[in-house]
Amino acid sequence: MGDKDLVAQQEARDAVESAHIAWQKLAAFDQAKVDAICDAMSAAALREAGRLGTLAHEETGFGRPEDKREKNRFAAEDVWNHFKTLKTVGVVADHGDIVEIASPRGVVAAIIPSTNPTSTAIFKIIIAIKARNSVVLSPHPSAARCIAETTRVMRDAAVANGLPAEAIHCLENSTIEGTEALMQHKRTAVILATGGIGLVRAAYSSGKPAFGVGPGNVPVYIDSSADIKKAIADILTGTCFDNGTICASEQSVVVDRAIAEAVRAEFTAQGGHFLDRASADAVGKILLTPQRTLNAAIVGKSAAHIAELAGVSIPQGVRCLLADCDGVGRDHPWSIEKLSPTLAFFVVDGAEQAAARCREILQFGGMGHTAGMHSRDRAAAIRFGELMPASRVIINSPTTHGAIGLSTGLPPSMTLGCGSWGGNVTSDNVSPVHLIDIKRVAFETKPVNRQAASPAPARAIAPTPSRKISRDAIATLVDSFLKDKLANVTAEAEPAPAPIAQKPEPPKPPAVPESPVRTIIHELRPTQESDNKPRVAVDFVSEADVRMAVDKGEKIFINSKTIITPAARDLGGEKDVFARV
Repeated sequence: MGDKDLVAQQEARDAVESAHIAWQKLAAFDQAKVDAICDAMSAAALREAGRLGTLAHEETGFGRPEDKREKNRFAAEDVWNHFKTLKTVGVVADHGDIVEIASPRGVVAAIIPSTNPTSTAIFKIIIAIKARNSVVLSPHPSAARCIAETTRVMRDAAVANGLPAEAIHCLENSTIEGTEALMQHKRTAVILATGGIGLVRAAYSSGKPAFGVGPGNVPVYIDSSADIKKAIADILTGTCFDNGTICASEQSVVVDRAIAEAVRAEFTAQGGHFLDRASADAVGKILLTPQRTLNAAIVGKSAAHIAELAGVSIPQGVRCLLADCDGVGRDHPWSIEKLSPTLAFFVVDGAEQAAARCREILQFGGMGHTAGMHSRDRAAAIRFGELMPASRVIINSPTTHGAIGLSTGLPPSMTLGCGSWGGNVTSDNVSPVHLIDIKRVAFETKPVNRQAASPAPARAIAPTPSRKISRDAIATLVDSFLKDKLANVTAEAEPAPAPIAQKPEPPKPPAVPESPVRTIIHELRPTQESDNKPRVAVDFVSEADVRMAVDKGEKIFINSKTIITPAARDLGGEKDVFARV
């Protein structure tokens, strides 16, 4: 390992440690402060959208400056406006029996690609801070300068509004070893990985929760009911936007045979150019490397530039190259994800063949990502969606713009999950929601333990299973008995003296009321009663019994079998009303 790699690893470790300390402060911010910081970052990135787009184009050579400016605007403005009112602090939902509380995750490791460097950096910084996480960015080496400048613009605005400076950091030494150290650090909480398959796999192998996104290779089907003119306009808009560098851009067109010629004519009218077989083969040779992988030299380049690389002559003003394709796979280079304004063209007989071909294209290199369809038949569109192994199926819109949420109702995002089809943890458009943990305070709705039954009296009464007595009914029974009993005690005359020769008869216990529940009635004895009258221990003592005894200046007689409630025991001990017999 070289010195540069060691330096990169140490920088990554230091950055995560500092970001973790900053996160502990950020985690204590209230919603208003978090939103004010994000508002300031959004405004700063929006002001600089054009300049940052130009920097990205100049450094990477990918795409078009004006389209990169629009992507920066989308990430800074549309994303923030969509999530501005999202609650990410404290109680975020109260459903009565379940209360949801948001908790930040910690340090986010954000891997930034070269194809969409500045817009992805803006997006990931905003969603991380909105969720009260700190973020460490690892830039692609070929886009390190423009990503660093984007980070500076947003961090300066955030710090001016109270964010700890260490909460946003962009690694200066960009190496594979540094990125691995960032992802594997013990204080890294979650990874946002946007890049090639190798990087995404490394993220998922790091042992950390990770949101990785796979390749697109998006097929789009034009059925016989489609508005052909609009369909072609949308497809060209999508695949040509920033020269096809968004992974949701159209890569292949599948057309019903009945409308194939009309579709060809419309493509030509709107700036598409169909290559003859020899020219298509020549371009196909430069689409792939000798290892049969995508040639980086054509990524994000214009149609004219690609034709020139292949030695092919095309008319001036051509926006997109198209080639007829009769198969999918390694031997058919036009069927891969090309990330450029180049489209494979397939003709099929009906919806069933179209769905089979689109599935084949996705299986070759875009599982779980995005598919598209142009149709006036809503039921057919939904059926197509059911058949696609894709997380997003965009109908009658450019897939590039529809998938990221610019032209559809999907959550706006620059990180598009591919679900289990693509080996990803989510099929969602990733957002601040994915960077918070939700704690749920759950109140009992289905009691496990009912109120315990009262202890059995001396003379047990067989229970009646079919009859249930409520707590209120028991309380009424006790109150009624006590009322009658106390009235009897008050009215009772002093007992007549017994004959000397006779031994006094012990008093009979009160009759047990007929009840399906265990009686909790007990007998109180006045302290003034004669010594020759036996003292009978009661079965049960409540707090109300103690208070009544205190008011009347009486003792409550108990023994080892007497059941005393905790409240009665505390109050009775304090007032010294218990007497053992």
